[in-house]
Amino acid sequence: MKPAEGKQLMVTVSIMLATIMQVLDTTIANVALPHMQGSLSAGSDQITWVLTSYIVASAIMTLPVGYLAQRFGRRKLFLWSVTGFTVSSMLCGQANSLGDMIFWRLAQGIFGASLAPLSQATLLDTYPPEKHAKAMSAWGMGIMLGPILGPTLGGWLTEYYSWRWVFYVNVPVGVLSLIGIYLYVPDNKLEKRRFDVRGFALLALAVASLQMLLDRGEHVDWFDALEIQFYAIAAVLALYLFIVHNLTSDHRFLSPALFRDRNFVSGTLFIFFIGIVLLATMALLPTFLQQWKGYPVMTTGLVLMPRGVGTLLTMWMVGRLMQLVDARLLVLIGLGLVSFSLHIMAGFNLQVSAWELVYTGFVQGLGLGLLFVPVSILAYATLQPRLRGEATALFSLSRNLGSSVGVSIVMAALTRNIWINQQELGARMQVSPDLFSSLPSTPEAMAMPFAILQELTRQAAEIAYVNNFQLLSWITLVAMPLILLLAKPKAKDDAGPTPAH
Repeated sequence: MKPAEGKQLMVTVSIMLATIMQVLDTTIANVALPHMQGSLSAGSDQITWVLTSYIVASAIMTLPVGYLAQRFGRRKLFLWSVTGFTVSSMLCGQANSLGDMIFWRLAQGIFGASLAPLSQATLLDTYPPEKHAKAMSAWGMGIMLGPILGPTLGGWLTEYYSWRWVFYVNVPVGVLSLIGIYLYVPDNKLEKRRFDVRGFALLALAVASLQMLLDRGEHVDWFDALEIQFYAIAAVLALYLFIVHNLTSDHRFLSPALFRDRNFVSGTLFIFFIGIVLLATMALLPTFLQQWKGYPVMTTGLVLMPRGVGTLLTMWMVGRLMQLVDARLLVLIGLGLVSFSLHIMAGFNLQVSAWELVYTGFVQGLGLGLLFVPVSILAYATLQPRLRGEATALFSLSRNLGSSVGVSIVMAALTRNIWINQQELGARMQVSPDLFSSLPSTPEAMAMPFAILQELTRQAAEIAYVNNFQLLSWITLVAMPLILLLAKPKAKDDAGPTPAH
């Protein structure tokens, strides 16, 4: 191995450790919430702030990553971010009250927000253009496998150790990443420019209001609640004012050149749809398997693992495939595989076998692996290198917003459809009024009405889940025409920056 290749490998390993650590924390704490609730003396509504605080803080602080990297240096920002994330993870594990936990989860979100966009920008600058597909494959594996493996790892740590290890596990990973970044990651050229405080404040308000709307809507009956109406008005108004400000101000938070690049705008829109499907499916399957099929946590993790295996397999191959076929064709095939797997899942019932769960998950993983890397490559193919800091932050934000929207849509639809299905199935049941009065007074006979009600709820849930899988299948099909917006870059456009030293 040449010295330059060895350094590129160390850069990749160092920053991917940080990225995996950050994206893992978006889902790893989910399965531990019931255990945290007792330890922290929190109510069922209060404990969800452990997730919400992290998501909102991460979304807001993704926005200024481009400016901070140009102003203070990418390497320095990386070191501070990894240090802050690691320390706050340790303190989350030591929290003894809900207030302490929420405070340190906010800190986790603030420090962790920059890790994904910084890692993507660093890889694009470290590798020459002809190796960008390889670099994005490595980055995509971390981004996509983190949410998939999070619930499995979180469940295992919680069951065999303690919920606190969900956070402690970040400490050794963070230390290794910190050492690697300090030794191998190069810095970028600094650029001093004025920070657009007004633009940042307006966009941050819009993003935070949208995140709160999506997170709280299911708990307070959506737009029937004044709280959700307030979030919606704040999000729309702040976004409108931001657009006006960004079009008319001399000091703009986001460079207008970003929105003049057709491939970047199309790729950012595309990754939003990929985000919807990526986490929405993972939000549905664990509850389907554990609550309705009775699978234990570890079995659920093993059944879901082939999805990650399929993603790894195609991500490992996609760099070579892009040298042989048009990247847009790979995106089309990937969408087709994802939609096909979701269509099969729309035929599931509560008697579905483990084999059906495994192979549909594997096919879906194959499709997702074919989507992420080509979309990332096409999005940055024609973008000026100086804009990559802002671009990677916006790209990551779009993916995260897509995930939030997807999870909110499917969970809201699931809750509503279960209730509707219960009413419709109950109305169709014809039970003789004398049936229960004629039963003997035995425990088994007295439990029969409850057994009927339980089975009615199970059937209602079964219909609700398959309707959601069908909905996600249609969303995937709707995204297909977006491929036409992605232009294949010409050879002259492939010229990228020289690797940073």
